[in-house]
Amino acid sequence: MPNAVLWDMDGTLVDSEEYHWLAWRDTMQAEGAPITHAGFLATFGWRNDVVLPRWLGASADAAEIERIGNVKEKLYRSLMRAGGLALLPGAAEWIERLRADGWRQSIASSAPRANIQAIIEVTGLKVDAVVGAEDVRYGKPAPDVFLAAAAAVNTPADRCVVVEDADAGVEAGRRGGMRTIGISRNGKARQADLVVSSLADLPPNAFRQLLDSRPL
Repeated sequence: MPNAVLWDMDGTLVDSEEYHWLAWRDTMQAEGAPITHAGFLATFGWRNDVVLPRWLGASADAAEIERIGNVKEKLYRSLMRAGGLALLPGAAEWIERLRADGWRQSIASSAPRANIQAIIEVTGLKVDAVVGAEDVRYGKPAPDVFLAAAAAVNTPADRCVVVEDADAGVEAGRRGGMRTIGISRNGKARQADLVVSSLADLPPNAFRQLLDSRPL
């Protein structure tokens, strides 16, 4: 039976938080609805269709939300391509090791697919499938993105390990019936089955033991 790893993107494989902040800051300033850094952090990792109504108010319609979100994401990709982006410690090594061991791998992110593809281009990341915001109806903590990612690599949920850095992502993985690894650099993702501060800190047999339900 195949095994699979379903990777969150931002904060798990890459750290693009600063690019997102700069893009949101400049976009919302231009829209006449400036945001604070604290306000950005409180919603980081959420889908645009959830974040923007909070910032714009209930009167914002779907077309406006989509327009502003597209402006922000285009700016984000421009900043990221200009400034570059590297995989976080341990990410490249684990992706290669798991590939060599026959594990299937998918990105399962709340980001738009265009952002994910841009990160793949910049970092050289190689996975078997990509699932983004447009591919599911509900974002995390709903399990939809991880269930879609499992289906994309044709692997049962109970043979998947979710890797996340956010509480909502860990909850989504749990709701999907999957084992979870939490990358907790900021005090989040501590409800995962296994918690480490970096992918580089994972024990060599971490993924296999999680699926086999043996003590780590």
